[in-house]
Amino acid sequence: MPDFVRAWLDACRWPVVTVNSADDLMSAALRSRPRIVVIDARTHPVAALRGCQRLKTDSFTGIVPAVVLTRAEEKSFASAFDAGADEVLREGLGAVEVPLRLNALLRRSDRDTFVHPSTRLPGAMEIETEIARRLELPEPFAVCYADLDHFKEYNDRYSYYDGDRVIRILSKILHDVVKGTCGEEGFVGHIGGDDFIFIMPIEQLQDTCGEIVATFDTLVPFQYSEQDRRAGYYFGKDRRGALHKVPLMTVSIGVVTNERRTFTNAAQVSELATEMKSYAKTLEGSVYTIDRRGDTADGEHPPNEVSSETSAVEEQ
Repeated sequence: MPDFVRAWLDACRWPVVTVNSADDLMSAALRSRPRIVVIDARTHPVAALRGCQRLKTDSFTGIVPAVVLTRAEEKSFASAFDAGADEVLREGLGAVEVPLRLNALLRRSDRDTFVHPSTRLPGAMEIETEIARRLELPEPFAVCYADLDHFKEYNDRYSYYDGDRVIRILSKILHDVVKGTCGEEGFVGHIGGDDFIFIMPIEQLQDTCGEIVATFDTLVPFQYSEQDRRAGYYFGKDRRGALHKVPLMTVSIGVVTNERRTFTNAAQVSELATEMKSYAKTLEGSVYTIDRRGDTADGEHPPNEVSSETSAVEEQ
């Protein structure tokens, strides 16, 4: 292995496993996904590039960043990219350029891995990181957990394709409204399915959540057939096969702030946001619920501090 590559790996403090065939490479990559794969195609380019192609073709191992080492010839450089390489290091690169290329490759890989493929929003890991980052700042902030109501019944009546379209619509509403009101101070993440997290300064909370609810209620009826839209419901089957009226989809948002609470880690915030989202789902229509309770001496949350409004917001 070239000295510059070896020095970069040593600096990363990763254990390095060497394999000598494409079969061994796939076996190791399928057992536990590597952080990065470096393929030496300088001596046996055909076999090495075949291994790269196999790695990038498999859906599980394809997201592993693959670096191919080649000779300086342009033909070798092109063949490596044709085989699916994410980065190609030709002989002759200097000690400064190699680590820059490799670090950039990892950043691209992390960005692609941590976002949800259908919405291109940050995933669960990035959400946790963002909450932890906000906890270290002095400014108060709000974490909002958005979830669709009656989404499963919608999928059963229409199709998963229509369900994916609704999820993308919700993601666009959340992204556009949060970024439109909060700019770079707003964050929107996609946990998965119809579950989303968005984070913002407390000052924009009411306006942002109110606009999200109003926009969703305006757009979602048009995702139904004209008959269902006019009726405002349709008949679906429950788990026991009995028919019942299913209303049109609504959105429930549970809100947690650090205005009256002291959090020490992201897990505490996530747990309380989930509790508030569950409470919101017990209410009719599209609503957002804001936790107004504070910490107590024994760490318990007083259950009786609940106030409500008749509009599309509930405060617990």
